[in-house]
Amino acid sequence: MSRPTTMSLRFVQLFVGLFLYGASTALQVRAVVGVSSWTVLTEGLEHVVPWSFGLITVVSSGIILLFWIPLRQKPGIGTLLNALAIGPSADLVLWLVPTPTELVGRVLLFVAGLLLLALATACYIGAGFGTGARDGLMVGLHERLGWPVWLARTLIEVTVVVVGWFLGGDVGAGTVIAAFAIGPMVQPLMPLFRRFPWSPVHTGAGVVAKDADRVAACASESRPTASPAP
Repeated sequence: MSRPTTMSLRFVQLFVGLFLYGASTALQVRAVVGVSSWTVLTEGLEHVVPWSFGLITVVSSGIILLFWIPLRQKPGIGTLLNALAIGPSADLVLWLVPTPTELVGRVLLFVAGLLLLALATACYIGAGFGTGARDGLMVGLHERLGWPVWLARTLIEVTVVVVGWFLGGDVGAGTVIAAFAIGPMVQPLMPLFRRFPWSPVHTGAGVVAKDADRVAACASESRPTASPAP
Protein backbone atom coordinates (compact mmCIF):
# COMPACT_ATOMS: atom_id res chain seq x y z
CA MET A 1 0.00 0.00 0.00
CA SER A 2 1.48 3.35 -1.07
CA ARG A 3 2.15 6.12 1.43
CA PRO A 4 -0.44 8.53 -0.09
CA THR A 5 -3.10 5.82 0.10
CA THR A 6 -2.14 4.97 3.65
CA MET A 7 -2.31 8.61 4.73
CA SER A 8 -5.65 9.12 3.00
CA LEU A 9 -7.19 6.12 4.74
CA ARG A 10 -5.86 7.23 8.09
CA PHE A 11 -7.42 10.65 7.59
CA VAL A 12 -10.73 9.00 6.68
CA GLN A 13 -10.54 6.98 9.89
CA LEU A 14 -9.74 10.13 11.85
CA PHE A 15 -12.66 12.11 10.44
CA VAL A 16 -15.09 9.22 10.94
CA GLY A 17 -13.95 8.88 14.55
CA LEU A 18 -14.27 12.62 15.22
CA PHE A 19 -17.71 12.84 13.64
CA LEU A 20 -18.95 9.87 15.65
CA TYR A 21 -17.43 11.39 18.80
CA GLY A 22 -19.45 14.56 18.34
CA ALA A 23 -22.55 12.53 17.49
CA SER A 24 -22.16 10.39 20.61
CA THR A 25 -21.87 13.51 22.77
CA ALA A 26 -25.07 14.89 21.25
CA LEU A 27 -26.95 11.64 21.92
CA GLN A 28 -25.97 11.80 25.58
CA VAL A 29 -27.17 15.40 25.78
CA ARG A 30 -30.52 14.49 24.23
CA ALA A 31 -30.92 11.55 26.64
CA VAL A 32 -31.11 13.93 29.63
CA VAL A 33 -30.04 11.32 32.20
CA GLY A 34 -26.64 12.84 32.95
CA VAL A 35 -23.72 13.40 30.58
CA SER A 36 -19.98 12.73 30.71
CA SER A 37 -17.74 15.10 32.65
CA TRP A 38 -16.57 17.52 29.95
CA THR A 39 -20.07 17.66 28.48
CA VAL A 40 -21.39 18.74 31.89
CA LEU A 41 -19.02 21.71 31.70
CA THR A 42 -20.05 22.54 28.13
CA GLU A 43 -23.73 22.43 29.07
CA GLY A 44 -23.03 24.67 32.06
CA LEU A 45 -21.24 27.19 29.88
CA GLU A 46 -24.31 27.34 27.63
CA HIS A 47 -26.00 29.15 30.53
CA VAL A 48 -23.18 31.69 30.67
CA VAL A 49 -22.36 32.53 27.04
CA PRO A 50 -24.84 32.93 24.13
CA TRP A 51 -23.16 30.29 21.96
CA SER A 52 -24.20 26.90 20.62
CA PHE A 53 -23.06 23.68 22.26
CA GLY A 54 -20.68 23.01 19.36
CA LEU A 55 -19.11 26.47 19.38
CA ILE A 56 -18.46 26.23 23.12
CA THR A 57 -16.80 22.86 22.51
CA VAL A 58 -14.50 24.36 19.87
CA VAL A 59 -13.56 27.42 21.94
CA SER A 60 -13.00 25.43 25.13
CA SER A 61 -10.75 23.02 23.23
CA GLY A 62 -8.63 25.96 22.12
CA ILE A 63 -8.37 27.23 25.69
CA ILE A 64 -7.39 23.77 26.95
CA LEU A 65 -4.62 23.63 24.34
CA LEU A 66 -3.06 26.71 25.95
CA PHE A 67 -2.45 24.59 29.05
CA TRP A 68 -0.38 22.24 26.88
CA ILE A 69 2.35 24.89 26.67
CA PRO A 70 3.62 24.68 30.27
CA LEU A 71 3.07 20.91 30.18
CA ARG A 72 5.31 20.69 27.05
CA GLN A 73 2.80 18.73 25.01
CA LYS A 74 3.01 18.96 21.23
CA PRO A 75 -0.27 18.96 19.28
CA GLY A 76 -0.56 16.94 16.11
CA ILE A 77 -2.80 17.52 13.13
CA GLY A 78 -5.32 15.22 14.80
CA THR A 79 -5.31 17.45 17.87
CA LEU A 80 -6.26 20.50 15.84
CA LEU A 81 -8.88 18.66 13.80
CA ASN A 82 -10.28 17.21 17.02
CA ALA A 83 -10.73 20.72 18.41
CA LEU A 84 -12.43 21.94 15.23
CA ALA A 85 -14.55 18.97 14.12
CA ILE A 86 -16.29 17.55 17.19
CA GLY A 87 -18.29 20.70 18.00
CA PRO A 88 -19.93 21.07 14.57
CA SER A 89 -20.79 17.37 14.39
CA ALA A 90 -22.39 17.61 17.85
CA ASP A 91 -24.44 20.63 16.75
CA LEU A 92 -25.62 18.76 13.65
CA VAL A 93 -26.81 15.71 15.58
CA LEU A 94 -28.41 17.89 18.26
CA TRP A 95 -30.40 19.52 15.46
CA LEU A 96 -31.41 16.15 13.97
CA VAL A 97 -32.22 14.16 17.12
CA PRO A 98 -34.98 15.24 19.55
CA THR A 99 -35.19 14.24 23.22
CA PRO A 100 -37.40 11.13 23.67
CA THR A 101 -40.51 11.73 25.74
CA GLU A 102 -40.33 8.41 27.61
CA LEU A 103 -37.65 7.48 30.15
CA VAL A 104 -36.99 4.15 28.43
CA GLY A 105 -36.25 5.93 25.18
CA ARG A 106 -33.89 8.35 26.92
CA VAL A 107 -32.03 5.52 28.64
CA LEU A 108 -31.65 3.67 25.34
CA LEU A 109 -30.40 6.85 23.70
CA PHE A 110 -27.83 7.30 26.46
CA VAL A 111 -26.61 3.71 26.10
CA ALA A 112 -26.31 4.18 22.34
CA GLY A 113 -24.36 7.39 22.90
CA LEU A 114 -21.99 5.73 25.38
CA LEU A 115 -21.32 2.78 23.05
CA LEU A 116 -20.75 5.17 20.16
CA LEU A 117 -18.40 7.26 22.30
CA ALA A 118 -16.19 4.25 23.05
CA LEU A 119 -16.16 3.25 19.38
CA ALA A 120 -15.39 6.80 18.24
CA THR A 121 -12.58 7.23 20.77
CA ALA A 122 -10.81 4.05 19.70
CA CYS A 123 -11.35 4.97 16.05
CA TYR A 124 -9.82 8.45 16.20
CA ILE A 125 -6.96 7.42 18.52
CA GLY A 126 -6.18 4.44 16.29
CA ALA A 127 -5.63 6.77 13.32
CA GLY A 128 -2.53 8.00 15.14
CA PHE A 129 -2.62 11.72 14.41
CA GLY A 130 -2.27 12.98 17.98
CA THR A 131 -4.30 13.21 21.14
CA GLY A 132 -7.35 15.35 21.67
CA ALA A 133 -6.99 18.48 23.79
CA ARG A 134 -8.54 16.93 26.89
CA ASP A 135 -6.69 13.62 26.64
CA GLY A 136 -3.43 15.47 26.10
CA LEU A 137 -4.01 17.53 29.24
CA MET A 138 -4.24 14.36 31.30
CA VAL A 139 -1.18 12.84 29.66
CA GLY A 140 0.76 16.09 30.16
CA LEU A 141 0.01 16.20 33.90
CA HIS A 142 1.16 12.60 34.15
CA GLU A 143 4.40 13.10 32.25
CA ARG A 144 5.31 16.61 33.40
CA LEU A 145 4.29 16.49 37.09
CA GLY A 146 4.66 12.77 37.66
CA TRP A 147 1.06 12.30 38.75
CA PRO A 148 -0.38 8.80 38.25
CA VAL A 149 -2.61 8.72 35.20
CA TRP A 150 -5.66 7.75 37.25
CA LEU A 151 -5.09 10.65 39.65
CA ALA A 152 -4.65 13.23 36.88
CA ARG A 153 -7.77 12.01 35.09
CA THR A 154 -9.86 11.86 38.26
CA LEU A 155 -8.89 15.34 39.50
CA ILE A 156 -9.57 16.94 36.13
CA GLU A 157 -12.90 15.21 35.58
CA VAL A 158 -14.18 15.87 39.10
CA THR A 159 -13.19 19.53 38.73
CA VAL A 160 -14.98 20.02 35.41
CA VAL A 161 -18.08 18.18 36.68
CA VAL A 162 -18.30 20.36 39.79
CA VAL A 163 -17.83 23.57 37.80
CA GLY A 164 -20.27 22.45 35.11
CA TRP A 165 -22.85 21.37 37.69
CA PHE A 166 -22.56 24.71 39.47
CA LEU A 167 -23.23 26.46 36.14
CA GLY A 168 -26.29 24.30 35.44
CA GLY A 169 -24.89 21.32 33.52
CA ASP A 170 -26.76 17.99 33.49
CA VAL A 171 -25.29 15.75 36.21
CA GLY A 172 -27.07 12.47 36.88
CA ALA A 173 -26.77 8.71 36.86
CA GLY A 174 -25.39 8.83 33.33
CA THR A 175 -22.47 10.97 34.51
CA VAL A 176 -21.39 8.32 37.02
CA ILE A 177 -21.91 5.47 34.56
CA ALA A 178 -19.88 7.22 31.87
CA ALA A 179 -17.05 7.97 34.33
CA PHE A 180 -16.64 4.32 35.28
CA ALA A 181 -17.53 2.65 31.99
CA ILE A 182 -15.73 4.55 29.22
CA GLY A 183 -12.18 3.39 30.04
CA PRO A 184 -12.97 -0.33 30.15
CA MET A 185 -15.08 0.06 27.00
CA VAL A 186 -12.37 1.82 24.98
CA GLN A 187 -9.46 -0.42 25.93
CA PRO A 188 -10.58 -3.66 24.20
CA LEU A 189 -11.55 -1.70 21.07
CA MET A 190 -8.08 -0.20 20.59
CA PRO A 191 -6.49 -3.34 19.06
CA LEU A 192 -9.35 -3.62 16.57
CA PHE A 193 -8.52 -0.23 15.07
CA ARG A 194 -4.83 -1.12 14.78
CA ARG A 195 -5.38 -4.15 12.58
CA PHE A 196 -6.05 -2.12 9.45
CA PRO A 197 -3.27 -2.23 6.82
CA TRP A 198 -2.95 1.58 7.03
CA SER A 199 -2.59 1.60 10.83
CA PRO A 200 0.53 3.46 12.09
CA VAL A 201 1.48 0.28 13.92
CA HIS A 202 1.96 -1.45 10.55
CA THR A 203 3.37 1.48 8.60
CA GLY A 204 6.21 2.39 10.95
CA ALA A 205 4.76 5.70 12.15
CA GLY A 206 6.36 5.14 15.53
CA VAL A 207 5.75 8.58 16.98
CA VAL A 208 2.03 8.63 16.38
CA ALA A 209 1.67 5.01 17.41
CA LYS A 210 3.38 5.82 20.69
CA ASP A 211 1.09 8.81 21.08
CA ALA A 212 -1.94 6.57 20.69
CA ASP A 213 -0.54 4.22 23.31
CA ARG A 214 -0.23 7.09 25.77
CA VAL A 215 -3.87 8.02 25.35
CA ALA A 216 -4.93 4.39 25.59
CA ALA A 217 -3.11 4.29 28.92
CA CYS A 218 -5.33 7.14 30.11
CA ALA A 219 -8.37 5.04 29.30
CA SER A 220 -7.11 1.78 30.79
CA GLU A 221 -5.39 3.09 33.93
CA SER A 222 -7.94 5.70 35.00
CA ARG A 223 -9.84 5.11 38.22
CA PRO A 224 -12.51 7.81 38.16
CA THR A 225 -14.28 8.94 41.27
CA ALA A 226 -18.05 8.95 41.13
CA SER A 227 -19.32 12.34 40.11
CA PRO A 228 -21.55 14.24 42.55
CA ALA A 229 -25.27 13.97 41.96
CA PRO A 230 -27.41 17.11 41.78
